[in-house]
Amino acid sequence: MLSLLCFLLSLLFLLLLPCLRPCFSAKGSLKDKKKIDKGTYVVGEEEPPKGLRRELMPRHVAVIMDGNRRWAKQAGLLTSQGYEAGAKRLIEFAELCFKLGINTVSAFAFSTENWGRHKIEVKCLMYLFQRYLKSKIQFFQSKEIRVSVIGNLAKIPESLLGIITEIEDATKSYKKKHLILAIDYSGRFDILRACKSIVKKSEHGLIREKDVDETLFERELQTKCTEFPSPDLLIRTSGEQRISNFFLWQLAYTELFFSPVLWPDFDKDKLLDALASYQHRERRFGCQV
Repeated sequence: MLSLLCFLLSLLFLLLLPCLRPCFSAKGSLKDKKKIDKGTYVVGEEEPPKGLRRELMPRHVAVIMDGNRRWAKQAGLLTSQGYEAGAKRLIEFAELCFKLGINTVSAFAFSTENWGRHKIEVKCLMYLFQRYLKSKIQFFQSKEIRVSVIGNLAKIPESLLGIITEIEDATKSYKKKHLILAIDYSGRFDILRACKSIVKKSEHGLIREKDVDETLFERELQTKCTEFPSPDLLIRTSGEQRISNFFLWQLAYTELFFSPVLWPDFDKDKLLDALASYQHRERRFGCQV
């Protein structure tokens, strides 16, 4: 009953948000602010250098934005306020990445498995996606940021689908900065969908068995929307150390960075730490250098 009441309050908060304009910041001070972000949990890794080299920047950074609900709970806020703070943090995160020369940022916003959460929480998230995307169309245009949304999208509300189409059409001409939002996304579904597409094309004589290779397969995945479909760096926040059915094919040789910091507190310094760790690594892709 208490959980249901919390979700009802969260939904009410989102509905009243445009009028109330509550003041809460993604930069709030929480317990995690006092923690030292040790970055990745790779045994024996040395402390990464603080200096960053632009020529060594990743082309594609993916992020699993974990910890919004815990952040809100620790701060004594509603769950919806945690998600709102997380959305603001994503915009700041993406902007900084683009300023540093990173071309593509992909964010795991809502997994297919998330449909199993409480219905009121899911409705809150769908409403937040719709309101936030609609409010940011002019912002993305002014910054020349292309926005793409990938995922199954079969269960997405029609009103949100309309906003997704609008923002994709409004930003599709931009090339240098690309923000990919994964909503109702599943890595397994992405691979299964690609396999079915290849089988259908084969049945219609469009491709032959000998034509099927990694390049062709990647063109069937939903990340075909970007020039750099395989992330160079994956960041996951809040201390969890798994990829949770995100980009299962694309992450084959991605560098992983796990941070104990909750997503709304993952600020500029935390991102620079992750990038410094990335640049300190020797990427061999299974070959001996």
